[in-house]
Amino acid sequence: MKILIIEDEKSLREVMTRSLEKERFVVEEAPDYPSALQKINDYDYDCILLDIMLPGGSGLSILEELKKIRKRESVIIISAKDSIEDKVLGLDLGADDYLAKPFHLAELNARVKSVIRRKQNEGELQITIGNLTVFPDRHSATVNGKELKLNRKEFDLLYYFTTNPDRLINKTALAESIWGDRIDQADSLDFIYSQVKNLRKKLKTAEAEAEIKAVYGFGYKLVSTPEA
Repeated sequence: MKILIIEDEKSLREVMTRSLEKERFVVEEAPDYPSALQKINDYDYDCILLDIMLPGGSGLSILEELKKIRKRESVIIISAKDSIEDKVLGLDLGADDYLAKPFHLAELNARVKSVIRRKQNEGELQITIGNLTVFPDRHSATVNGKELKLNRKEFDLLYYFTTNPDRLINKTALAESIWGDRIDQADSLDFIYSQVKNLRKKLKTAEAEAEIKAVYGFGYKLVSTPEA
């Protein structure tokens, strides 16, 4: 799951990033309006943490841009402003939640998990495809109730596939979902190939009713394969 922090205060941004990374989120940062605008246009996120007062522009304008380009990201406004007017305006523009500074990191983490669950998983604590069940909050998956042994990257890939079923996904998109804008940390896209290969094998061995199909020249696609 990928988070974008749009916040100009460097120390707060770094603390938030470390906290969310401990919760196994992929985190990207934008310190000002121009960089935030570029990121929301170039990438997809599960949740955006948005400060209202930004160098170069307003966070409320970011909300308007998200609406304009029809992005579905969950948005939590994080601002020192705690007036009713700011809350109402932000929520009217499409924000999902509002958290006033200062705040506890535990509350931030809980709010992020809550808005992602509400929007992407329709409020459910799990994603089910056939006999495969993914538990995002626990970072685990089962097939027929039996735990599927996955490393962190394999789980991240499985979560991304299960939130994008029947969709063709290329290797670059998969790499971005795992490393975000630090994609250069991957040795190469061959790493993605090896991780997907391992994940496909584990799903097949467990007799999961879901299969990751390779689409030659493009990437991969998760499809349901229920037993007859």
